[in-house]
Amino acid sequence: MDQKELRGPHSRGLSHSNVDAITAVAVFLIGVVMMVDNYKVGAGWAADGPQSGYFPFRVGAILCISAVIIFIKASFGKHRNHEIFVSWPRLKLVLLVLVPTIVYVLAIEFVGIYVASTIFIAAFMRVMDKRSWWKVLLISIGVSATLFWLFEIQFMVPLPKGPLEALFGY
Repeated sequence: MDQKELRGPHSRGLSHSNVDAITAVAVFLIGVVMMVDNYKVGAGWAADGPQSGYFPFRVGAILCISAVIIFIKASFGKHRNHEIFVSWPRLKLVLLVLVPTIVYVLAIEFVGIYVASTIFIAAFMRVMDKRSWWKVLLISIGVSATLFWLFEIQFMVPLPKGPLEALFGY
């Protein structure tokens, strides 16, 4: 028996059942957010009909119920699929893109879309592609400046801005 067999099937990556369970948790959380938000705006029945959150609240409840069923089947069911869905090295490659993208989306709230985009583009060019600093700065700043000119000045479509744009009166 070689080393791979001694470690078992779970050491090579995430199984289909594991991915199903993780996805079920994510869907459950989305359902909870839907239910909470729509309860706040009114999820009941008013004198003139359903309130604005009536149907979305119920969709959130259906998502939660479905997610619990899928989680139970994926975690405790008789016919769980233990085949590898994604290997650890492949998952690492996905996370190398996913995690910075999540950070980028969150950063938009604090520094605005243009600064966040400049940093995001620069980081990917430098870390992933090993480009020289002059190319990184030229392209990341150039792309963001072009998008600023296009959206803010030409189309007059306001996008999320941060403190840097406020210094220039935007």
